[in-house]
Amino acid sequence: MTRRERLMNTFAGRAVDRPAVSFYEIDGIRQDGHDPGEFNIFSDPSWLPLLQLAREKTDLMVLTGVSIRNNGRAVNAVPDEYIKTTTTVTAEGKREHTTLAAGNRVLTQTCFRERDIDTLWTPEHLIKNSDDLQSWIDLPEFTAHGEVDVAEVMRRDDLVGNRGVVVLDTPDPLCMVAAMMDMEEYTIVALTEPELFKQALDKAARYIFWKTEQVATALPGSLWRIFGPEYASPPYLPPRLFKEYAADYCATMVDIIHKHGGYARLHSHGNLKDILGYIAGTGCVGLDPIEPPPQGDVELSYVRGNYGKDMVLFGNLEACWIENMEPEKFRSKVRQAIDEGTAGEGRGFVLMPSSSPYGRKLPALAMKNYEIMIDEIEKI
Repeated sequence: MTRRERLMNTFAGRAVDRPAVSFYEIDGIRQDGHDPGEFNIFSDPSWLPLLQLAREKTDLMVLTGVSIRNNGRAVNAVPDEYIKTTTTVTAEGKREHTTLAAGNRVLTQTCFRERDIDTLWTPEHLIKNSDDLQSWIDLPEFTAHGEVDVAEVMRRDDLVGNRGVVVLDTPDPLCMVAAMMDMEEYTIVALTEPELFKQALDKAARYIFWKTEQVATALPGSLWRIFGPEYASPPYLPPRLFKEYAADYCATMVDIIHKHGGYARLHSHGNLKDILGYIAGTGCVGLDPIEPPPQGDVELSYVRGNYGKDMVLFGNLEACWIENMEPEKFRSKVRQAIDEGTAGEGRGFVLMPSSSPYGRKLPALAMKNYEIMIDEIEKI
């Protein structure tokens, strides 16, 4: 069975020769170990063996965004002419400054990237209070037009070949709105001004639903990852608001994807136990990363026993274990995840960490633990 066949059979609920294994973001396809760019951490020699291991041994699930031709960037669901972004590179790193003209208000955002850390910090968020949010809501909406640009998806699919699949990656409406605010302001507005917050979600949804329909039509039968529901998971918001702000919108996206023969999985870190019923109610056929306590609040065995019949389960290894846990203890965690993820009847299981290291130097311990994941899955 090829790795592509194994993944497609897993999502379709058909028999496989063994469970799939993924290093999550690390696939050796999107990461170029030979790119000398100053912000490319993967050019450090410590990463090269892991990128090779991912390409050769994991069931590749290469996350890929999809753009629409001739419609600008449609940043934050508003027309491009309202948005201006400038980038400056200094000794400290790369700084991106965005301004959005919203009526008589000018909204500003600053993002920052260090050379040796593969992540983007947002020290200043676009929406700073409910008045800013109302100004964003009042902006003209993006006009739906243009055609799906499938070229990059096809290019990556050719690179992957039978080693795995390309996974179409999309935010949900909650992710679009919440990410414009810092967590404190977001949770206050979401809790105390639900009508205003719903207006914002509805605006984001009109654009995201439209784009999902266009992409699902152009690329039928694809695997998808929907990210963002975790913004409304406990303890940030109560379960009833998870349903209203996340699950209900995701259910529409799932319906669109499945209507075109695709397979939708939801991505939600942290606590799950009180919202699993709502997640299952979206109709999604996959859930990641199912973090174990104390990072999450539910064991993989519980999710498998209660919801695994209809959902492919991804997990349940913490990224901090990969970087910090001694190999033999990590091996026991891997074995436990495999045992719990494959016990009894279920749609399928993918052994996978919750995230990946993002420093320029990959620790030797992390490399050893990644090798243990492959060693244990190949014993099956």
